[in-house]
Amino acid sequence: MTRNSAPAAVTPPTPGRSRNMAAIKRRDTRPERAIRSLLHAAGKRYRVDVRLHLEGARPRPDIVFTRARVAVFVDGCFWHCCPEHGRQPGVNGGYWAPKLERNVARDRAADEALTAAGWTVVRVWEHEPPQEAARRIIGILDSVSTARRDA
Repeated sequence: MTRNSAPAAVTPPTPGRSRNMAAIKRRDTRPERAIRSLLHAAGKRYRVDVRLHLEGARPRPDIVFTRARVAVFVDGCFWHCCPEHGRQPGVNGGYWAPKLERNVARDRAADEALTAAGWTVVRVWEHEPPQEAARRIIGILDSVSTARRDA
């Protein structure tokens, strides 16, 4: 595989599963909307679902604070293998295990590329209470802006 080519897509085992997966939303999930609402109420302005063009990567954070250079990902427990709630499906392990491994590898690659480009990466699990996640993000935004002001 070349550096810029994506791994070959693996098709779901059945047409029904394929339809089900096509219906799963990539953005505007309930946890993401709840966190965004709290951030907006706190006066924080952001962009949603923006593809960032970095050297060797094109991550797409769920919430982006462009001026502060903070990228927030709201990760689903199943899709991103949460250590607390993630689990390997008992059926079609040959399909799911590599798919979930690729998701985690893509997450780590995005984190590395963003960090190398000077961004702060925040990962939030879907099971985290939205108020706690928003408080954590606001704290990071405040510390980043203070550090930039003092520099």
